[in-house]
Amino acid sequence: MSARHQLGAAVSPKIRMTEPVTEPLVMASACSAPASLSILQQSGTTRLQNWRLILRIFLPFTASFFLSYLFRSINALISTDLSSELALDAADLGFLTSVYFLTFAALQLPVGIWLDRYGPRRVQGALLLFAAAGAVLFSTSKGFAALVLGRALIGLGVAAAFTGGLKAIVLWFPKDRVAVMNGWMVMLGALGALSATSPAELLLDWSGGWRGLFGILAALTVASALMIWIVVPEAASAKPSSNEQAPISLKIIYSDPRFWGLAPLSATCAGTAWALQGLWAAPWLTDVDRLPQADVTRHLFIIAVALSFAALLLGMAADRLRRRGVGPQALLGFVAATFIAAQLALILRLPVPSFLPWSIVAAAGSGTILSYAVLAEYFPKEIAGRANGALNLFHFGAAFVIQCIIGVVVAQWPSQDGHYPAIAYQVAFGLNLSLQTAALVWFAFSWLQRRAWVQVSAFRRRAGKSLVGGSRPWDRPASPRCLL
Repeated sequence: MSARHQLGAAVSPKIRMTEPVTEPLVMASACSAPASLSILQQSGTTRLQNWRLILRIFLPFTASFFLSYLFRSINALISTDLSSELALDAADLGFLTSVYFLTFAALQLPVGIWLDRYGPRRVQGALLLFAAAGAVLFSTSKGFAALVLGRALIGLGVAAAFTGGLKAIVLWFPKDRVAVMNGWMVMLGALGALSATSPAELLLDWSGGWRGLFGILAALTVASALMIWIVVPEAASAKPSSNEQAPISLKIIYSDPRFWGLAPLSATCAGTAWALQGLWAAPWLTDVDRLPQADVTRHLFIIAVALSFAALLLGMAADRLRRRGVGPQALLGFVAATFIAAQLALILRLPVPSFLPWSIVAAAGSGTILSYAVLAEYFPKEIAGRANGALNLFHFGAAFVIQCIIGVVVAQWPSQDGHYPAIAYQVAFGLNLSLQTAALVWFAFSWLQRRAWVQVSAFRRRAGKSLVGGSRPWDRPASPRCLL
């Protein structure tokens, strides 16, 4: 029965067709008018509250996540300038770019504890100032060591950009809307990767090069920190927790077998997607596909668009499938399998448009919203920050290792006129692909094993209830439907 019919049944008297209807209709109208007015007022209040949540919670954290994506992806655009100005080879460039992921990953467990203890407003607002300082150091550096330190500070400063937004969504929004809001945040935040293509290229010309660009990014980061401090309120449910609770919560997370069924696949897929889209897509397009810089920028723009819209589509798909009784685990497995197929097409250099596999690679980077939706089912929201941080440790740790190792493997081949041979990239990508395949097999095995155990447990409970009732299910005559 719809809400309108339920309301009518609640406020209207039952009328027989044989009785006069004038008086009851007057009574029904008098009773239903205040109820309808109350519903309209509640609906208007709800919409107003939703807009306040979007303006004061969602948008400030999404803006900081936007900047973190921009910082993560910008080296793909300026890699040629960095290599030529500072004489960097593939291994140096891989380490310089991946150190962002190293400090990001190193801070995930502390950030998770801080988010649960102090709330996302304080943690995010404070850490962004470190990112601004790193951008200033990066823009003024004269050598490789200073570049690495600046990049490390940037990774440290945006370490809570994603998990802080996730924590804010869990605290302020209804549980059944978490996956959708996560998708919107990732989609809008991933526009930072989009801005790291053609828009950033325009800023490069306007600001006089990559040094001026990072000066602008430093100013924007300070503005984002101030917005969070001024606009975002303190969450009433973000109560400080004692020091004794943190180790216990982390032990609960890391001792849960469901976490270990999820973490390898989520880490290898997310780490690979971020490592490729954040750096190695541009060298592949330049060295393997032999595309000019304008076409490379166009490819980066398109795959950034794919990343943005994939986040929203995955969030909406997860929400729709959940309403039909399908959890996000199935969708995550499908995304991982598609991601592996796209990389295989690149490695084998199948005759498909290069936009297609690279768009799938970028879109797979948004699959983490499914992983966090899975965690929301596994753990209560009181330790959501720590659970997300525990998984993010693997995400960004894998991205650091993968991005760095690809550079080391590629550098084993000599470059010719600044270009590495295609076989170097194929070997590096292929080694990583084998890890993802093994992780997908493990994920599928763990998931099917849990589903089988749930079904067996349910059957045993039903059988136990039947025994208590005095009969066994196998002693009952089979129904005609069972014989079909």
